[in-house]
Amino acid sequence: MKRGASTVMMTILAIFLTAAVVHCSRDRNGPASPAAKALPGNEIELTHTVLMTGLKNPWDLAFTPDGAMLFTEKCRGLSVRLADGTARRLFGTNGSAVVADDFFCQGQSGMCGVAVDPDFADNRFLYVYMASRLDKPSANRVVRLVVDKSYSTVSDRRDIVTGISFKNSATLWGRAGAHSGGRLEFSPADGFLYITTGDNHEGPLPQDLSRLGGKILRVDRHGQAAPRNHTPSGGDRRIFTYGHRNVQGIAFRPVTGRPFACEHGPGHSDEVTPLTAGGNGGWDPQPASGVSCAGNYCGYTSNRPDGAPTAMTDLARFPDAMRPSW
Repeated sequence: MKRGASTVMMTILAIFLTAAVVHCSRDRNGPASPAAKALPGNEIELTHTVLMTGLKNPWDLAFTPDGAMLFTEKCRGLSVRLADGTARRLFGTNGSAVVADDFFCQGQSGMCGVAVDPDFADNRFLYVYMASRLDKPSANRVVRLVVDKSYSTVSDRRDIVTGISFKNSATLWGRAGAHSGGRLEFSPADGFLYITTGDNHEGPLPQDLSRLGGKILRVDRHGQAAPRNHTPSGGDRRIFTYGHRNVQGIAFRPVTGRPFACEHGPGHSDEVTPLTAGGNGGWDPQPASGVSCAGNYCGYTSNRPDGAPTAMTDLARFPDAMRPSW
């Protein structure tokens, strides 16, 4: 990557890291510090610079090989910032170069992840994860677009994965649109697209291998199942791992390429987990026999007769589940 693009990337990463710290600390009083200093003896010091203002619920960002910064806003859509500072709205609501009439935002859902194809220089492919009314009822989907060389517009929409579970009604546990996941990342090791989804506050969903919620999917650029996903027998072959609550982060270890997922816990037990093809994350918020939970979702209470909190990785129920590394 060019030096200018690298500088922009580091600046934006600093911004988003600071935003993440603010979000995770939202219950604390007082403004966020403009700089995070390292402990004594550590030479690293993190500062941040405001690169853009006026954004509404920015959700994700990705960089093209020529230094353009793509970013999503949950309720507006996909935009791009060029190296000269020019920003353009490409795809989403009114005001975008291409208006997606089926796109909507609700609760935690809307235009979420964005990814750049590994062969972008040749095919100009971009991918977004979005809520869509094309499904009945509404659902999440992954859409592939082609961006022109001037970053003025997109074309050739292809909906490569549809019918990803969406929470269409409010429940005791939260509003409609909750727990949709939504991160998209291409692995630098195998070249496939990884898609994270959420459990929609629906008890049976994470362990249901016929549906796509509460999973991590692994597909090619056309949305077809990648080889060697090792999905358990009878399951949707696009499923790479299952038994997840609401994965919204995924990254790949340098050298080995092993994927790691970052997952929110229900007020406790946030996890970072190394993934294994066909693996079970161990989240199962269904009530056990003799236990009752509203809507059959025990994610914030207990799914066990002894009253212990529902485990993020339930090794008692799934002894072969993937162990979190943190």
